[in-house]
Amino acid sequence: MAKRDFYDVLGVGRDADGKTIKSAYRKLAMKYHPDRNPDDAAAEEKFREATEAYDVLKDDQKRAAYDQMGHAAFDQNGGFGGGGFGGGAGFGGAGGFSDIFDEMFSDFMGGRGGGRRANTKGSDLRYDLDIDLEEAFAGGNKTITIPVATRCEGCDGSGAAAGSEPVNCGTCGGHGKVRAQQGFFTVERTCPACQGQGQTISSPCGDCGGQGRVQKNRTLNVNIPAGVDTGTRIRLSGEGEAGLRGGSAGDLYIFINVYAHELFDRDGTHLLLTMPVPMTTAALGGTVDVPNLDGKIARVTIQPGTQAGHRLRLKGKGMPGLQGRARGDLYVDIQVETPVNLTKKQKELLEEFSTDSKKQNPESTSFMNRIRNMFSDD
Repeated sequence: MAKRDFYDVLGVGRDADGKTIKSAYRKLAMKYHPDRNPDDAAAEEKFREATEAYDVLKDDQKRAAYDQMGHAAFDQNGGFGGGGFGGGAGFGGAGGFSDIFDEMFSDFMGGRGGGRRANTKGSDLRYDLDIDLEEAFAGGNKTITIPVATRCEGCDGSGAAAGSEPVNCGTCGGHGKVRAQQGFFTVERTCPACQGQGQTISSPCGDCGGQGRVQKNRTLNVNIPAGVDTGTRIRLSGEGEAGLRGGSAGDLYIFINVYAHELFDRDGTHLLLTMPVPMTTAALGGTVDVPNLDGKIARVTIQPGTQAGHRLRLKGKGMPGLQGRARGDLYVDIQVETPVNLTKKQKELLEEFSTDSKKQNPESTSFMNRIRNMFSDD
């Protein structure tokens, strides 16, 4: 059967650049790869066909010959470069499956050749920090102590005893990966001998056992921004777990939890306070002292006839805002307090007042009238 045009195989135009050709092949290779299509001869053939086309079109000289002579440029008798594609297997030398597939997917397999794998970065750590509302309001520094794996001072993180050094792994040759040929394909895996490090230690450090890190308690000062709330996350770069054998350290994340307050409730940057006010003050008017988290007292005027549930707003007396946001407000909800443990004289005065208080209690009087109208017989 006649071979299909290589441009048609990859689905690109004859003016396609190298990037477009590579992208087209990659999509086809992923779609028809035999590992994704086991026992599918048709898919395997499409994969072979796409790989053959890509091997030619990716190379400027081969592509120029193909554009001029077509498939004849690569016949054994046509002789492009004295080799190229032979008749039986369809691939020869550098044009084989493993080389092309390795080139295309080296980002998944860790590269074609090499060098030793980078040392493993340490893990990120989490620390839950509890603070009270006053601390969240003011901000400041907190000292914490955390158990963490730190760089071993005895070997300076290398994992090797004094006077010795890590050597390239004999199994992977220092690459950190080993290759196995499976049919047409080359598969890379993490080296089992060195666990991907690319090096082994014949004389491990006595302090860390060859890990390059030891467990210690570390004391840190954490800056708490004013206005933090529960769930706020603070990142300390490089304060996490030390990397294995000299690898860079991870980060430490501080998660804030703000305790509930005995007086104030919080709603974002706003504060809510329920303020008990004597009945006489609510009826006659007066002033009350309202506390704030900054330690100052605000004197607030209560208008005569103030009802329970009335809300006062103290602008700018709430929590500081993070990231330059404006400070919130303090809302004071009035709770009218009924007097208890009355003296005989106080009772007599209240009884005298209650006999002629309909005009002084318009809401309750109106409410009782509505109830009577509901149940009265028309």
